[in-house]
Amino acid sequence: MRESIEERACELAMYMIEHRATVRMAAKAFGISKSTVHKDLRERLPGINRALYLQVKPILEQNKAERHIRGGMATRRKYKGE
Repeated sequence: MRESIEERACELAMYMIEHRATVRMAAKAFGISKSTVHKDLRERLPGINRALYLQVKPILEQNKAERHIRGGMATRRKYKGE
């Protein structure tokens, strides 16, 4: 691994805060899986940097609340041929 897990978790959180990114966008930008992003931000980050976790938590919750809408729009585009 090119960097420590703690550094990666903090960098992921900063990326999501700065770009208002989804987990999928962050995973793609860092070249890791969505599961790794979730594990880093939900499980590891609170123990590493609680203040940063409290900043990224609302973004994660907002993304979770909106994901069914984005999925529906993607399905609509698929079948409409857009």
